Amino acid sequence: MYSVSWPLPPAIEWPKFLRLLRNPAPPRGWLEAAAELEDLQKRPLLLRWIAQHPKAPAHLRARLLPRLPWRALAAVALDASAHPQARAFATERLQNLWPGLTVGERRALAPLAPKPLWRLVWKMPDTGVLQAFLQNPRLHESTLMALFQAPLLPSQLAALETSLWREQEAIALRVLRLIDETLLMLESQVVLGHAVHWIKVLEPDARLLASTNIRHPALRRMVRAHSAAGTFPD
Repeated sequence: MYSVSWPLPPAIEWPKFLRLLRNPAPPRGWLEAAAELEDLQKRPLLLRWIAQHPKAPAHLRARLLPRLPWRALAAVALDASAHPQARAFATERLQNLWPGLTVGERRALAPLAPKPLWRLVWKMPDTGVLQAFLQNPRLHESTLMALFQAPLLPSQLAALETSLWREQEAIALRVLRLIDETLLMLESQVVLGHAVHWIKVLEPDARLLASTNIRHPALRRMVRAHSAAGTFPD
């Protein structure tokens, strides 16, 4: 049983009940009773507040978390106030759900994705999903570049070219280096034209320096030509 000083709907209005769900010290048994409310069973996004509550019993958390939709799981995974076990489960569950989500769902989840999901998202060959991902506020230059690896995909390059990162010199140097590696691979989907934007970002001296590490002959000539010219025709 729980204290009568903490009633449940319909004895209290839903707004007050939702505020109580965020209280860090509910009476013993109150969270379990709240989880049994019929109306709450129909609102899985609200069950999130019980599942992630630091005072929720482990058995209750284990029962509720698998029932949460991906939006609620993303909210749990990113909520610093959530129980650590709840955050870990939510993150793992999102990783398992990702392959089965629709493109639209992936596009909606991408800017909310917790860090352990980033590599899965980055490998998604859909420009729209990647454009959404590059708006993730938790991305930093170093964490983004850590995701880059050859072979690069045209969808990744297209998303980067329209992102907030498109004028960053460090990003340009890293992308140009990986375009070089990708062009040297068999069955590469990348062509020389994909390098144009990233060469433009660099100053002439940086272009010349970058060219010394480029192994693909045509790309090396392309970079050196525009290093000497100092400009890049539109």
